Amino acid sequence: MDAAHAVATAAIFVWLGMVLAISFLEAPLKFRAPGVTLPIGLGIGRLVFRALNTCEVVLGVAAVAALVSGEGSTAALIASIVAVAMLLSQIVFVRPALTRRSDQVLAGADGPRSRAHYVYVALELVKVVALIVAGVLLLTHSA
Repeated sequence: MDAAHAVATAAIFVWLGMVLAISFLEAPLKFRAPGVTLPIGLGIGRLVFRALNTCEVVLGVAAVAALVSGEGSTAALIASIVAVAMLLSQIVFVRPALTRRSDQVLAGADGPRSRAHYVYVALELVKVVALIVAGVLLLTHSA
């Protein structure tokens, strides 16, 4: 395994672990913690997801750059690009709607839940599948 391949593999699996831990473990559980109100949970969520998305951008750039510069599999590169595209869709198209809705809730507005949340989760699921595919392809390519 060359250095670029190792960097891509590490970046993909660190990214996958972060997404699984934050999106599918921390995010839903924080609202079940004693004393965590909806405004507090939303405030924490904003900070955590902003930090997560920043780390994801760095890891996505590192993975794609390593795959482009190394002798990685084309399929692993495509899967990585799909993951990056899902991330960019979340940041550019979905997070602004979620931010507007959380601003309304924090200001005391009632109303239905944002459908943008379901779009975010759907993109997150596609991203997780793409990361698993990229990671498996990278591991099998190194064998």
